[in-house]
Amino acid sequence: MAAQRPSQLFRNLNAKIASIPMILTAVVVFLGGTLWTVVYSFTDSKLLPRLRFVGLDQYERLWSSNRWLVSIENLAIYGILSLVFSLVIGFVLAALLDQKIRFEDTFRTIFLYPFALSFIVTGLVWQWLLNPDLGIASVIRGLGWTSFTFDPLYNADIVIYGILIAGLWQGTGLVMCLMLAGLRGIDEDIWKAARVDGIPMWKTYLFIVIPMMRPVFITTLVLITAGIVKLYDLVVAQTGGGPGIASEVPAKYVYDMMFLAQNLGQGFAASTMMLLTVAIILIPWAYLEFGGKRRG
Repeated sequence: MAAQRPSQLFRNLNAKIASIPMILTAVVVFLGGTLWTVVYSFTDSKLLPRLRFVGLDQYERLWSSNRWLVSIENLAIYGILSLVFSLVIGFVLAALLDQKIRFEDTFRTIFLYPFALSFIVTGLVWQWLLNPDLGIASVIRGLGWTSFTFDPLYNADIVIYGILIAGLWQGTGLVMCLMLAGLRGIDEDIWKAARVDGIPMWKTYLFIVIPMMRPVFITTLVLITAGIVKLYDLVVAQTGGGPGIASEVPAKYVYDMMFLAQNLGQGFAASTMMLLTVAIILIPWAYLEFGGKRRG
């Protein structure tokens, strides 16, 4: 056994040597940058970073800021609804396309096309579509419903839902493609057996197909969550954080603190809280996902 370990160590040696720059980059840039951000979040850095520690003062200011609290609330609303609707709509579209309908390639291209656009372009397009004087509301009023009003981007109470519409329009196509790939990987014999046993199609999807697609759902959840946490471009393009601070999100708060307010310490503190939130979610999931398999 001991003689086999050195041979395993030098197996695929060229690949391991080639991966050294990537590993060093990950350790120095990502891990080093993360630690640097956390350390300087306890300082009073303004325009330039400086090591003058002030304890938890930056975090106290952060959580006493109404703007930060609004941004957290908006991210929670957007994140939960985006996860639910992206998965549901994406899976339903994938299930429909999986019926081998005519012009499947055309429909798949149409649904996936918005994902090829940048968030800035998507935000500007939906800013126009949701404009009450030019977009959807204007068209409907022109058809005779003169009292119709739909202006989510100008209403502080529902502005985050207007941003959600644009986000779903752009991201649902990718979810559909991932789900469709998972459905195409299901053995045809399973469908035949379900039909022979007289199992309704919705039960086949719910109790057989979806559990078999667990890896696809996990991958999709990771991609959607990453997009939620870094939500910034869409908000800037559609509302700029308005009306007032009604559509503020954490990533925009960090950017504004660091580059507009020239308050690096506050921006670092907000970044650290975003990192902590992601860690609280990912670490238990990773432990349950990979730790359980290792024990098994």
